[in-house]
Amino acid sequence: MDGELHHKTQIETSSVQPPEGLSISLKNATRDDSLYGTRPIYLDVQATTPTDPRVLDKMLQFYTGLYGNPHSSTHAYGWETDKEVEIARGHIADVINADAKEIIFTSGATESNNMAVKGVPRFYSKAKKHIITTQTEHKCVLDSARHMQDEGFDVTYLPVNQEGLISLDDLKNAIRKDTVLVSIMAVNNEIGVIQPLKEIGKICRENKVFFHTDAAQAFGKIPIDVNDMNIDLLSISSHKIYGPKGIGACYVRRRPRVRMIPIITGGGQERGLRSGTLAPPLVAGFGEAARLIKEEMDYDQAWIHKLSNKLKDGLLSIPETQYNGCLSDPAKQYAGCVNVSFAYVEGESLLMALKDIALSSGSACTSASLEPSFGLGRFTTEAEVDYVINAIQLRVEFLRKMSPLWEMVQDGIDLNTIEWSGH
Repeated sequence: MDGELHHKTQIETSSVQPPEGLSISLKNATRDDSLYGTRPIYLDVQATTPTDPRVLDKMLQFYTGLYGNPHSSTHAYGWETDKEVEIARGHIADVINADAKEIIFTSGATESNNMAVKGVPRFYSKAKKHIITTQTEHKCVLDSARHMQDEGFDVTYLPVNQEGLISLDDLKNAIRKDTVLVSIMAVNNEIGVIQPLKEIGKICRENKVFFHTDAAQAFGKIPIDVNDMNIDLLSISSHKIYGPKGIGACYVRRRPRVRMIPIITGGGQERGLRSGTLAPPLVAGFGEAARLIKEEMDYDQAWIHKLSNKLKDGLLSIPETQYNGCLSDPAKQYAGCVNVSFAYVEGESLLMALKDIALSSGSACTSASLEPSFGLGRFTTEAEVDYVINAIQLRVEFLRKMSPLWEMVQDGIDLNTIEWSGH
């Protein structure tokens, strides 16, 4: 999908200039080293991102002067914060080419996923009782799907291939007359593969099935157009795009209208789909983060591609390593997530040996063991990537010296010819 843009940003690395304001270092945040030790290098952007200082500047206004309840419609305190909330809603909608009225604020992508996977099937439960998702979804989607099974729904869990991608034929064959929802993640949080959203959306629209995608790792990082891709519901998290934690959104299509039963009821805020008083500081910070990530997408992705290529080249230069993700088509792989397996080294042992690097540990699609997953972002530096490459090369070499299997391979023994005795 939109492979041209991905290739374009890759080759523009040398010409693109950093936007104004990015010279601020986030490495010297106030903390007590005596309590937590020296801070490791941060390569866990899939888990969360540091708040952009420009986002914090925007938020601070709402902790001092602009403190009105945005739902107070009878005085200026409410009017001024409500206006800022709607500006933020517009910035978020612009990233995915949606209407601002289709953005429903939530506490984050977990709540948005619960809204979609539970709320839509419950509304249409009298006529439709079947949901389709994949085996590699985020835990909140899988748990929500299992919850719906307990309520009497059938759920189909589509498998993925070795590159982590679903088969479109499997999806077509899984759709039934009573299928109400297809929920498929946009970018995988462990290996970074990009599912074919446009093709999935086309299949769903042709079969009159609602299409939900968990875009927590994709929003602002890959091009998404909810209309062109026929996406009906889309989950977003602010803290994945250098915004504050505790705020997210769910895009809910208005035409054709998507109906759902809300999971939080009360005052009827957010089109009646998510009651509760909005937090203007968080909403404004989220909106500013969305504005910045749209405005600076070309620069961010060019920088991340540059670091990703450097990291991949450095790690794959180590003998007997495997890249986990989609190598067959660069347009189906998000560069900011690099997952690599090292043969003859236990993933858990390597993670224990990398205490000076903060990274994610998840199971790659081709492996049951934990593998290091490196997350690269706006504030990652080349020096950090150089350090990580050198550290991993040294520690993989050290761990392999302790492995009898590695020693046998070095001696030219084919491990497939050995008859292993059971215990």
